[in-house]
Formats: sequence, structure tokens, C-alpha cells
Amino acid sequence: MLITTTNTLQGREISDYKGIVTGEAILGANIFKDLFAGIRDIVGGRSGAYEEELMKAREIALDEMQQRAAQLGANAVIGVDLDYETVGQNGSMLMVSATGTAVIVR
Repeated sequence: MLITTTNTLQGREISDYKGIVTGEAILGANIFKDLFAGIRDIVGGRSGAYEEELMKAREIALDEMQQRAAQLGANAVIGVDLDYETVGQNGSMLMVSATGTAVIVR
């Protein structure tokens, strides 16, 4: 299935709009990842643990969105928007949501 952030697909004609589709993922970060991320905040550098959790959450959200589009009979999702948030007590959970328009293209 084609997934794009653009509202059109170059060289392809959209023959039907099936509707808005979404996918969400909320993942908790465990205490050890929080501890090491806190150390990284102090000494600088990237937090590989959080980056890995964000990557997992993004993949889950996009996969869920794609499955919902397929259930509608779509073969592409256009105009995809990814949103990242922290939720829960003290921002202890990571949330990624993916939203797009399911379409049929030729």
C-alpha cells in the first residue's frame, strides 16, 4: 500500500476517496530507560532508548492506519500526518498518532 504525506500521487489518478483513517500507539517507557535518558539530559547526547520507543510507536501507528485503510478497500493513504505527544503522569508515556485519507488510485 502506498503511504504518503502529500495530497496527490504524481502520475497516479485518485478514483475514490474512502475516508479518514487513523492509527495510534501509546508506549510506556520503563524506569531504567527514564534513568539513562535523565543522565543523557545532564551530559548531552542522544537517548537511544527513547528513539527506539518512538520508532516502535510510529511503526505501530502507521501499520494500524494502513490496516484500517485496507479494510475500507483502499490501496493508498494520502496526506498522512504524524503527531507525537507525551501523556500520563509526568509524561511517562509516548503517544504517536497517524492520520490520513484512504483512497483508491489507478
